[in-house]
Amino acid sequence: MAETWNKKEREKKKRQNKKEKAEKKQERRENKIDNPESMYAYLDENGNLSSKPPDPRKKIVINVEDIELGVPKHQPDNPEDLIHKGIVTFFNGEKGYGFIKDLDTQESVFVHVNSVEEPIKENNKVSFEIEMGPKGANAVNVKMIK
Repeated sequence: MAETWNKKEREKKKRQNKKEKAEKKQERRENKIDNPESMYAYLDENGNLSSKPPDPRKKIVINVEDIELGVPKHQPDNPEDLIHKGIVTFFNGEKGYGFIKDLDTQESVFVHVNSVEEPIKENNKVSFEIEMGPKGANAVNVKMIK
């Protein structure tokens, strides 16, 4: 049975690959490394690769519990820092909303009637907490200051 051209090409490629593999094997034998330590790479204290081992005196011990991945743990805020003081600049009792001007930051904060604990009107001094809503800062737990 006659061999096809395609079959001859495949056989030729196989012989070529075997020859290349044998050459690489022979080259590895000739260039055999006697000292495997010459192949080692080390990191110095700055994170750079070097061929010398690092100085053990410069070693830094890291406690595994001190490593934080992602968002740091939430530290509870001081409740007194959350309470702001301000003056009611506008309040519409019929519609049930208004604005409070923070005395510290001079920012205007939205207030809804559901967040008010006692009735308020314009120019009243109030204490409140700020909560972020979908449209921005909202005043909650609004109380009159006497």
